Amino acid sequence: QEEKKQLTLKVEELERKLETTSAQNIEFLQVIAKREESIHQCQLRLEEKTRECSSLARQLEMAIEDAKRQVEQTRERATSRERAAQSKMLDLETQLSRTKTELNQLRRNKDDAERRYESRLQDLKDRLEQSESTNRSMQNYVQFLKSSYANVF
Repeated sequence: QEEKKQLTLKVEELERKLETTSAQNIEFLQVIAKREESIHQCQLRLEEKTRECSSLARQLEMAIEDAKRQVEQTRERATSRERAAQSKMLDLETQLSRTKTELNQLRRNKDDAERRYESRLQDLKDRLEQSESTNRSMQNYVQFLKSSYANVF
């Protein structure tokens, strides 16, 4: 009976340990369940963040491509404007050169015309002076003839 009592005590002690262990096991299962739920929530958030990062990465790539495209378009417009400006500058330089050439030709023509007109003017002055001299000579001759006729008659 003593042995049975000891065995009964032992069984009771083991049952208490079993109950304690079962209670601990239930607590551990609850903790594990909460942790698994937390892990599941974290995985869901991680997937959501991963999708969000992927979306943002795509948006960033699109923005970079758009920026590159805009930079290229701006560069092309600037190059086009520069070429147009250089072309216009060359046209203006050509026009300036032509205008200078024309101006020089006009100056030479003007100088030539002035020399011709000066020469012609001098020639006309000389002829006028010669004509006036001839006219004076004729008037003197006419005067001489008048006085000679007046003396003769």
